[in-house]
Amino acid sequence: MIHTKSIHSPVAPKKDGLRILATRFRGRGLPASRYDIWMPNLAPSETLLRKFRAGEIQWREFSRRYRLEIYEPGTIDRRSASIKNHGQKFTLRLLKMLGQRGTVTLLCHCDEVEPHCHRRLLQLAIQAV
Repeated sequence: MIHTKSIHSPVAPKKDGLRILATRFRGRGLPASRYDIWMPNLAPSETLLRKFRAGEIQWREFSRRYRLEIYEPGTIDRRSASIKNHGQKFTLRLLKMLGQRGTVTLLCHCDEVEPHCHRRLLQLAIQAV
């Protein structure tokens, strides 16, 4: 099962399972005990995040661009003739499999009830692979 949660919400080890911090920045003073692994590669780019927070783009456009970023081929794809990673495809598949075998909780700094948070888009991307 793939859950989402704010990094600032109470830690529930048995309920949360594997806690993945999916943010570009870890956060000042954030103890590593609040998460199991930090995966900044699953977060929106700094540029995209700044544009959204500044109100330069709306949620719909942010969502579209974030999805494109997740699947954007990296430099490794240019160096590999046969097997392409296509961005985070294999990482998403791994997270999906881990979620089928146990609980994975995606974390970010947004409030628990924030409807416009990339962790919800990430959850959908994981479910879709």
